[in-house]
Amino acid sequence: MSGLMLTGSVTAQVPVLVSHAGERASVRFLEFFTASIRNANTRRAYARAVNEFLTWCQAVGVPDLGAVAPLHVASWIELQTQTLAAPSVKQRLAAIRHLFDWLVVGQVVPHNPAASVRGPSHSARSGKTPVLDPSEARQLLDSLDISTPAGLRDRALIGLMVFSFARVGAALSMKVEDVYTQHRRLWVRLREKGGKQHTMPCHHLLEEYLHAYLVQTGIDSDPKGPLFRTIGRGTGQLSPTVLPQANAHAMVRRRALAAGLKTLIGNHTFRATGITAYLKNGGTLENAAAMANHSSTRTTQLYDRRSDGVSLDEVERIQL
Repeated sequence: MSGLMLTGSVTAQVPVLVSHAGERASVRFLEFFTASIRNANTRRAYARAVNEFLTWCQAVGVPDLGAVAPLHVASWIELQTQTLAAPSVKQRLAAIRHLFDWLVVGQVVPHNPAASVRGPSHSARSGKTPVLDPSEARQLLDSLDISTPAGLRDRALIGLMVFSFARVGAALSMKVEDVYTQHRRLWVRLREKGGKQHTMPCHHLLEEYLHAYLVQTGIDSDPKGPLFRTIGRGTGQLSPTVLPQANAHAMVRRRALAAGLKTLIGNHTFRATGITAYLKNGGTLENAAAMANHSSTRTTQLYDRRSDGVSLDEVERIQL
């Protein structure tokens, strides 16, 4: 396989089955990732899935791209169910289905072999994201050493995800100018999935965290620069480089461990924690959906973990 760097720092491999189909097929294959998929995370996941599938097809003796059949797709999907959760398998099937739709439209292959293949059943009433109790979230925020730029940054980032329900991707894509004053309050401007712009007024604690971070680190004088940055090696000071999502995840795990939290949390934990805390304190599902920039309250319900407390109380009724 040959690899080409695509938009969003994703390297797409051109599998042998595609390259053997000719230059037109290879170009159409690469265009699928550059032209039809705008979200960098989706592009990365789809590229991984289709490359693994087509490599597997070659290994089991499929002679060319046009010979890929529903049986091959169904067999590979069945293999995936042995090691992956249903949502991950469904995403991989969607990647194959969308790719072949693109190739059919481009007249590279005559039919879509994934069109008739069904994925595993999956139904979820609540999400699997670990959620912190409000006291645990407070414990984590209070444990941060804000005498350092790293501590100020981490408190501001965690606070942003909790109090504005921001996704980590939207938070890390912010520039300094995306924190601004309006109606005598600090507001944040987020660019969420699909390029949707979303603005939110700051909770008074988030206002405090962001103001301290901006002023004490001096980045308030660089409005076009990234809001959340890496720490320069050996300097302890903020660099001009945006903080990568993987680094943010590692930071969250490290900070939680240092704070004595037992819950294995991730970046998405804070979004779910903020939404659950809001609803517990009388907030409405409709307003929570608007604040989280969800197009449907059904999505917001996946973050509503108020029933976890009820379940724990009911379990304790089992007395022997």
